[in-house]
Amino acid sequence: MPTRMLRSRWVAVPLSALVWSSYVAIVIVWTPLVLLLRLLTFPFDRDRRLIGRFFHLAAVLAGTVTPFWNFRIEGAGAVDRRRAHVFVANHSSYTDVFLVVRLPWEMKWLSKKSIFSIPLLGWQLRIAGDVPIVRGDRESAREAMEKMRRILESGVSVILFPEGTRSPDGRLGEFRDGAFRLAIEAGVDVVPLAISGAAESLPKRSLVFRPATATLRVLPAVPTEGLSPDEARTLGSRVRVRIEEAIGAGAGA
Repeated sequence: MPTRMLRSRWVAVPLSALVWSSYVAIVIVWTPLVLLLRLLTFPFDRDRRLIGRFFHLAAVLAGTVTPFWNFRIEGAGAVDRRRAHVFVANHSSYTDVFLVVRLPWEMKWLSKKSIFSIPLLGWQLRIAGDVPIVRGDRESAREAMEKMRRILESGVSVILFPEGTRSPDGRLGEFRDGAFRLAIEAGVDVVPLAISGAAESLPKRSLVFRPATATLRVLPAVPTEGLSPDEARTLGSRVRVRIEEAIGAGAGA
């Protein structure tokens, strides 16, 4: 469908309703499939790598059937998939999630606990091994970081949005220390993900999709070897600068 038509609210609103309905249908269809696959793979998929990847493919499908979006990924081939990493990305829209899941490896996600309360979807999140967190609750944050540390120890990567929430205006916010302290304590590299072009595709507090071409750039890994947990903030600042520069380069391209 031409972009000009997608920008018209007369087209965008009803089409957005149809897209959201398709998401609900995907969740419903995926539920028994996730259950069946978990039963079949339970004896040998203890780190939930296979079931997690299958569950996250539902989001890949959802992004594919969304006619408003055009996604591009750059630099994914440089990642060593044999090792666990802490991936960190800027967060400007729900669209970010549908873009990041297209990376060709499994990662466990840190997500708001309220999302885990959504019928069927929340159950699938738990089965997949994703980790809930209550925003602003220090004990919940401590438990979530401990779970993610164990995931890294099992050899599976994790993904966090260090801004803590979606940016209301698309600009890069300040990074919290948690993701970087986790990487240092687990002894794994941080891999920055720079997302550009997604901010207007599904803005905060809106359910109406807008046409967008969003690009995810996988930046070179930042090693944590030799760093102490007290240097988490400094590490976060370095990574934030790299992501900000990559976003700026993408906007100017």
